[in-house]
Amino acid sequence: MSLNNFIPTVWAARLLENLNDAHVYVNLLNRDYEGDIGGAGDTVKINSIGRVAIGTYTKNTDIAAAETLDDSQMMLIIDQQRYFHFQVDDVDKAQQKPKVMTEAMREAAWGLSDAADAAVATALEAGVATLAPDNTLTAATAVGTGATNQDAYEILVDLGVKLDESNAPQDKRWVVVPPWFYGMLLKDPRFVSFGTAQNLDRLKNGQIGEAANFIVAKSNNVPLSGAAYTVIAGHSKAATFAEQIPASAVEAYRPQLRFSDAVKGLHVYGYKVTRPYALASIVCTQAT
Repeated sequence: MSLNNFIPTVWAARLLENLNDAHVYVNLLNRDYEGDIGGAGDTVKINSIGRVAIGTYTKNTDIAAAETLDDSQMMLIIDQQRYFHFQVDDVDKAQQKPKVMTEAMREAAWGLSDAADAAVATALEAGVATLAPDNTLTAATAVGTGATNQDAYEILVDLGVKLDESNAPQDKRWVVVPPWFYGMLLKDPRFVSFGTAQNLDRLKNGQIGEAANFIVAKSNNVPLSGAAYTVIAGHSKAATFAEQIPASAVEAYRPQLRFSDAVKGLHVYGYKVTRPYALASIVCTQAT
């Protein structure tokens, strides 16, 4: 039995679709430069313009000479490379082969996605801590419903204030919380009863919803140190992500020393915190 009908471009597209479904942190970032990459080792030069000075005009008085714009350049390097490689033995039921391969590809997609999401979460945590330390809130007390516990919803409000102070855009703000934190929000009527029909529909369908001007997402990849979780909030422009699964890097073949079909694929990607001021974070522990 062989994979003569295996079409690399089709399987590559299917794998990428599964990845996009599974991403959490990655889906909250912008993909502004994804069309500029082709594979591992590519580097995208990102140009940015500094602040433009604003002067006061006085009638019949010459204005200042034109300033020279301050430009800077960052590099988005596609330096992350992960792969999958599995085989299905011919002894397995022939009629189950298509299902086996499809499920295996789905599992491969989830694994690659999880690795990328965890890496991006770590980069965001480091970005706000080192590049925008003023946006790192003092560690919160344990989050819960007790009298001495920190309120989960109010933490979101505090994160929003930090982003306001940094002039981060109001739209497309997001925050990623661990499942237990999300559970605390579900106990708060300010979250569950948020007044728009759109948000109520999201909650009804098991999606996360919105609160305190944030799109709220949950993930098991929230950075964790001991018992302390770093809850990160931000805007879609805070960081960029670019990925590729080249069709030429998804291959089906017959291993020479096995009676089986094998598939291997390569996922290449890169990420960069480009506007750290559009990030904020707080360290939380779960109340016991």
